[in-house]
Amino acid sequence: MGLTCGLIASFSGLTGSLYVWQPEITAFLNPKLLTVENFETINERSFLKTAASLSEIHKDSITQLLLPYREQQTISILFKNGKTLYYHPVTQNFLGEKTTSISFFEYLLSLHRTLGIRNIGKYIIGGSTVLFLIFLLTSGAYIWWKIYVNNLLKGFKINWNQKKSKLNFNIHKALGIYFLIPLAIIAFSGAYFTYSTYYKSALKVLDSFTKTNPVTHKNHLENTINFNDLLRNSTEHYALRAIYFPKDSTDKYQFRYIKDRPIKAGLRKTKEVALTLTGNATILSDFGIDSNSNRIAAQFYPIHIGEIMGIFGRILVFVAGFIPFILFITGCKIYFLKKRKK
Repeated sequence: MGLTCGLIASFSGLTGSLYVWQPEITAFLNPKLLTVENFETINERSFLKTAASLSEIHKDSITQLLLPYREQQTISILFKNGKTLYYHPVTQNFLGEKTTSISFFEYLLSLHRTLGIRNIGKYIIGGSTVLFLIFLLTSGAYIWWKIYVNNLLKGFKINWNQKKSKLNFNIHKALGIYFLIPLAIIAFSGAYFTYSTYYKSALKVLDSFTKTNPVTHKNHLENTINFNDLLRNSTEHYALRAIYFPKDSTDKYQFRYIKDRPIKAGLRKTKEVALTLTGNATILSDFGIDSNSNRIAAQFYPIHIGEIMGIFGRILVFVAGFIPFILFITGCKIYFLKKRKK
């Protein structure tokens, strides 16, 4: 398992580490597309007004319209022809097209989640993550405990003056135990993106502690509401993040809201509203009144990437992402050394 799942976990860890700093790197490389001067002084109504105007101009050619969020301080539109264009959130001026560096991080995320293999890639990553969590981490911790149960301090130390073979083993056992909990949390939260259905089913056990009936909020906002009216009306607790346009006459608009536009520590609070072409709007989810299972499920992403703990959490995830690769290299050396001795 170390030679197979360990290798995939190493790849996933390295790509994940690089993606942790995607917001800062892409903003630095694309200041004209992603950053706006005096962004903090722009109010929400300006964003919504610009979004409404751009959607009216381009109408049926739009697939997605994304408002400022995380590193992106501008408004971007994904068109049906595959192009992504960026616009100023106040003046509506055209800023440019998606660059290679932005596309690179999108491809990096695809590799991290699916190895770039359609359909089955996410199951390879997800399955390896589960095996890494259940067998590799736990068996390593068990071996460590059996060896150092009577001298725990020795199990945490690395003696840098030993022979190469013993030093290799020391690095393996020390890093493994130091990062046991962070790696377990990252692996557990990462597997959610492959097996979200099973996670949500298990989390429904917690819904018995929910005071609000999770079904009661899934009702129509009004009998009928216009697209522009819904777009222009800002909500008190959320900021509009994205609009997903209908693919055909039977599809719906989807409005996605987020609590905070910039990256912040803490819980991820979201809201989602569906709007039919006939004007019927339905709240699909709302953190404020969602069930416990939905609230917890919404936290897997900020936990997985470390953002729930702010900059400290992101640094921890960044460093922890290299550990599976180091454990893989040192583990291989231990494995082949034993084979030579046999």
